[in-house]
Amino acid sequence: MVGSSGLGVSLWGSGLGHGRILDADIPALSPQKPILLQGHERSITQIKYNREGDLLFTVAKDPIVNVWYSVNGERLGTYMGHTGAVWCVDADWKQLALLKTNSAVRTCGFDFGGNIIMFSTDKQMGYQCFVSFFDLRDPSQIDNNEPYMKIPCNDSKITSAVWGPLGECIIAGHEEVLVNVKEHSRQINDIQLSRDMTMFVTASKDNTAKLFDSTTLDHQKTFRTERPVNSAALSPNYDHVVLGGGQEAMDVTTTSTRIGKFEARFFHLAFEEEFGRVKGHFGPINSVAFHPDGKSYSSGGEDGYVRIHYFDPQYFEFEFEA
Repeated sequence: MVGSSGLGVSLWGSGLGHGRILDADIPALSPQKPILLQGHERSITQIKYNREGDLLFTVAKDPIVNVWYSVNGERLGTYMGHTGAVWCVDADWKQLALLKTNSAVRTCGFDFGGNIIMFSTDKQMGYQCFVSFFDLRDPSQIDNNEPYMKIPCNDSKITSAVWGPLGECIIAGHEEVLVNVKEHSRQINDIQLSRDMTMFVTASKDNTAKLFDSTTLDHQKTFRTERPVNSAALSPNYDHVVLGGGQEAMDVTTTSTRIGKFEARFFHLAFEEEFGRVKGHFGPINSVAFHPDGKSYSSGGEDGYVRIHYFDPQYFEFEFEA
């Protein structure tokens, strides 16, 4: 499922087919030589693994959706049909349908069972921001383009949203507030859940990423940087969190990569301390994701490239000294 500026959201699965639808005191980690994916003409907006981790989906500010084999970076296929920038992507098992919207779709996602989808639209062109829910077991909702639930969002545009535990709610990040918990002072760029869905991490323009309890929304930890954080992801195996960001994209051409802070930064989840960085991108990192097995991670940047990094054995032997 993808959401784009082309006034529509396409739903599909992982089957092939055309979907119309370093500071001196911080060590540089040395993962194995990354796999470089070149399939987009413009900056990456989101990357996401499927549940098994064998496929990696990438979307960008061009109208193309690419799917790759994560083990070797070979492109499996391309989904065509959108007419504008694609902002989000999610994967299920079945190719489904094309839903049309009145304004750009900013976020989207399947629930855990793959039966219900949610997506949010931007407030633009005189149309209000809504979060819409479709039950895919009811074909009439798709045929008539009528969701069974539609929630208006008047106060602030939704910039990121994920399903909460057991699919009983959604957790949404806004330009100004995080649901009813205002912990960030600027726009929230990304929200990602832990593997067991008990925690989630947010990334914000206020130069921080923060860890929350998924049920109570209690703030647990804060990870601070010197530049805006565009994306953050939690390791499925270790108490590690990876942050991606850097200098604002509009200022990239005026500074060097060292000043821009374009590295992926690794923090210890409990101690909130940074323990390593990985260089590679030539602009801000817009999206990061851990592989479901925790043995690699991927990053997508403003430079239009996606990099798959497999960790060296030393990473798994690393012990943080508090």
